[in-house]
Amino acid sequence: MLAFSIIVSAGELVGRVVGVADGDTITMLDSSNTQHKIRLSGIDAPEKRQPFGSASKKSLSDMVYGKTVTVDYKKHERYQHVVGKVMVDGVDVNLQQLQRGMVWFFKHYQNEQSSQDQLDYSRAQEIAEKRRLGLWAGKEPTPPWEFRRQGKTN
Repeated sequence: MLAFSIIVSAGELVGRVVGVADGDTITMLDSSNTQHKIRLSGIDAPEKRQPFGSASKKSLSDMVYGKTVTVDYKKHERYQHVVGKVMVDGVDVNLQQLQRGMVWFFKHYQNEQSSQDQLDYSRAQEIAEKRRLGLWAGKEPTPPWEFRRQGKTN
């Protein structure tokens, strides 16, 4: 079942963002014009049909679209997307999405992050929740993994 395997590798990609699919997935072109789909690690954005799905995508787009990013990654996931931390001018975009209340800290995969990132991401979500920022302004927001499990993505 290669389609569902996770390929573990580590590296860094640098390129210009040419597409934003949602609040945690981008497309970039490297210096050789090779296209890479990037899934932002440590976070999970609302699905497009969920409340704040569009706002989450816009937030990410405002930060990265047309800009040069650096992606530190450790793996490729089952859809062959690179999974990594996206940086713009030294700023952790994944963390920014959490701080803005546009995504959830995806604790299921936190063991793939550094202990400092785990702490920073957890704190960022706690603060966004307390301040009722973004999706946290809504009544009992549904995490996207539960939304998908309920089959509401179609």
